[in-house]
Amino acid sequence: MDFKITSTETAANRRRSAFTLIETLFTVGVTSLSLLALAAFFLFSTHSFATLFNYVDLDDNNRIAMDQITRDVRQCNCVKSYSSNSLVLTDSDLADLSYDYSPSARTLTRTKSGVSQVVLKECDRLSFDIGQRNPIGATYNVFPAATAATAKVINVFWMCSRTIFGYKEDSESVQTARIVIRKQGT
Repeated sequence: MDFKITSTETAANRRRSAFTLIETLFTVGVTSLSLLALAAFFLFSTHSFATLFNYVDLDDNNRIAMDQITRDVRQCNCVKSYSSNSLVLTDSDLADLSYDYSPSARTLTRTKSGVSQVVLKECDRLSFDIGQRNPIGATYNVFPAATAATAKVINVFWMCSRTIFGYKEDSESVQTARIVIRKQGT
């Protein structure tokens, strides 16, 4: 006796058990959109973290430079000379101490006893200004000084920035200070 095994599935049932072209295209489309959204989120968060790190690093460098300048000005004896990009002080040990800003190199350099140190990098603008304090009518306003010899106050302003991924964005830091020379009279 010959036994013949026959399947109970018909051709119509076999066609229904596989994915159709439309179902496959829909699945590929949804998966592609999900991967695209995930990639966009990854790029956005990477850019945000890089920007945040850059801003914090720039702010730390500016704070350290401002602390150095403030300490030097407060402890100096007098202002020897100045311009908008340069400040020369007579330090407490009677040696010259200078700060020079180079717009082309975007740096601020501190020089004392022939030893130079870059205090600030990536500086777009910097300016020094001097003033004198004349107590008039119980006020301590600052007035523009006629000469470096009458200077009692140093005003310093700078702006630094960096580029992130080729663009200057969210990386600008502006610093300004009015520093009083402590050792000089008046």
